[in-house]
Parts: sequence; structure tokens; C-alpha cells
Amino acid sequence: METSQLQMLKQIAAALAAQFGPNCEVVVHDLSTDSEEPAIVHIENGHVTGRKVGDGPSRVVMDQILSGAEDPKDHLAYLTRTPGGKVLKSSTMYIRDRRGKVTAILSVNYDISALLMVNAAVEGLVQTAEPSREEQNITVLNVNDMLDDLIEQSVALVGKPVAIMNKADKVRAIQFLNDHGAFLITKSGDKVAKYFGISKYTLYSYIDTKQEEK
Repeated sequence: METSQLQMLKQIAAALAAQFGPNCEVVVHDLSTDSEEPAIVHIENGHVTGRKVGDGPSRVVMDQILSGAEDPKDHLAYLTRTPGGKVLKSSTMYIRDRRGKVTAILSVNYDISALLMVNAAVEGLVQTAEPSREEQNITVLNVNDMLDDLIEQSVALVGKPVAIMNKADKVRAIQFLNDHGAFLITKSGDKVAKYFGISKYTLYSYIDTKQEEK
């Protein structure tokens, strides 16, 4: 990402944070580097999610990386939840360079937890006998939670606990993790190797073995 573009995004981030106050987090991710996991290069009001410059991407950003879409669409006004239970109204915007290539992501996360409490109190006063609306889907923001979820899914796929898995079972589970981007998460290899009781060398050999079979 060009310096001028980064400066512009920093200026926009500061303006949004000032406009909407301390409950509004604004994050800039740099996608122009060769790194498989783009780090946060600027953040305003990071206390909202507890993140800081240098941290890895959110699950929404990870999904964009994994999709490989050349022309991704902005994802606006959706709900996310932090590991601490805060509910955020979020928007993710893809920033392009002069050639139209996505080089950065600007994310806005507004903590609406208190507003939801007020809304619930008001609804309790004005509600009628009509059926309640279905609960909206809420995306977990933290990528560490994403890794834990993927590990659980890989074990469920095999259908047996790790303690009684053979080599073929572990290869199948680890390939599932690889296909779903688990190893794009920082230090995920250490965690997965420890979970399956194998060395990192064995972990990568399992991945290579399965890829050769494709």
C-alpha cells in the first residue's frame, strides 16, 4: 500500500472515531504485502476489541483472504461479537489502488451492547402478542476462536477422539484444517501439532502428502 493511501486511511479512521466516539473502532489492514496474514497497520479505539497494531486479521478479513475473490464486495452493517461478549455493528470496506487491485481493508466496529440493552427495555414496554423476530446471525470476530472451531470440526469430521486416531485419520483432519485456512492464523501450526500429538515436521509432511494425492 502506498504511503499516501495509508495516510489517507489513517485520516479517515481518525475522523470516524472522533465523529462517533470511543465506542467506534476503526481498523486498517494492509493487503499489499507478501505476508499470508495481513497485520493491522492502524487502529483507532482498539479497546473496543482489545486489538492493536501488529495483530492479525479478524475472521471477516480471513474469509476475504481465503475466498480469493478478485472483486470483493463491501460487507456493510453486519453484527459481530467479541470474545468478551460485546456486540458490534460492523462494516468492512475494500480499498483499491489505481489499477483496481484491493490493497487494504477499512473496518468499522461500533459497540452497540448498551444500545441493545436500551432497545430490549423499550421493546419490553411496547411489545405485543405478535411472534418475535428470529435472532440474527452473529459472527465471532476473534480468529483464535475460529481456529478452535475448525479443530473441533476436523475432529467431528473424522468421528473419533484424537487419542485413538491413526495416521490416516490425522492426515484427513489436518487436510480439513489446511483447506479451511487454519494455517494462515499466526502460530496455528504449533497449536495444531500439539493438539494432535505430532511434531511440526510431521504436521507439514501430512499436509504435503495429502496435497500430492490431489
